[in-house]
Amino acid sequence: MRALVTGGGGFLGKAIVLKLLERGWSVRSLARGSYPELDELGVETVRGDLADREVVDAAVADCDVVFHVAAKAGIWGPEKEYYEANVIGTANVLLACRAHGVPKLVYTSSPSVVHGGGEIAGGDESLPYPLHHEASYPRTKAAAEQMVLAANTNKLSTISLRPHLIWGPGDNHLAPRMIERQRQGRLRLVGDGTNLIDTVYIDNAADAHLLAADRVEPGAACAGKAYFITQGEPLPLAEWLNRILAAAGLPPVERRLSPGKAQFLAGVLETVFKVFHLPGEPPLTRFLASQLATAHWFDISAARRDLEYEPEVSIDEGFERLGAWFGAHKS
Repeated sequence: MRALVTGGGGFLGKAIVLKLLERGWSVRSLARGSYPELDELGVETVRGDLADREVVDAAVADCDVVFHVAAKAGIWGPEKEYYEANVIGTANVLLACRAHGVPKLVYTSSPSVVHGGGEIAGGDESLPYPLHHEASYPRTKAAAEQMVLAANTNKLSTISLRPHLIWGPGDNHLAPRMIERQRQGRLRLVGDGTNLIDTVYIDNAADAHLLAADRVEPGAACAGKAYFITQGEPLPLAEWLNRILAAAGLPPVERRLSPGKAQFLAGVLETVFKVFHLPGEPPLTRFLASQLATAHWFDISAARRDLEYEPEVSIDEGFERLGAWFGAHKS
């Protein structure tokens, strides 16, 4: 079996690559950057941009399944960049899958595609897409997910997974940002931190993708559908955040902002960054403030039923592994 993993050098992409290699599959990765560690593992690498149709077509050729993981993530930046990577890039993947007769496509989405700013407590896949998204990332991911699900046919079986707040050893995005802000004394809770959130440990997120690839086929219950993927065990935001900090040997976050003050400050920061064309991203945006202040946890009964998904690594074991990893990677 040959699989393409777009974004194979990223946090989730690499975890999927490793699990495919354990199965004895041939694996190809499509990414913009260079990842020598993938070369050492015997992964065929294709360098290029998702918005380049010819590059995507070449990467998809001769594959039995495509895991479309790559995306432009984040909370800030030009809408055009998100649209090109997430919407045009996904359209190119779909075109290439059809052109080369690839029978299976597993798409990595995000629970944020159904987040319109309010609380989500135990929501399932019947949640609608909101009329308005608060940022370019969820807006473009929602558009891409809808394309993927609509593309499901007897020739190309598609499925979308929505892993929420992936964490664990090797994270190069979420945990490092929180840790660096805590070290600088800039980390804040929005509200009291008791709002429940779902997360998913990296190995569990990767397992879900392989389960999806195994099960999606014409007529399968999961074909053409989206699934939330989490630990199935929501935690108060402050507890989850402080356990990550503790794993890194840092004290808990104690400073807080009220939700109202956070939204006001985020609005001011967004305006300043836009007006003065400042580089980077604001330390707080309205989308981020909303995410930090509200509950967002999900019912994963559908994934358990249709994919036979069960989080193999518990939250406690995940934090033990994370602490050991931080200990082995102290600078």
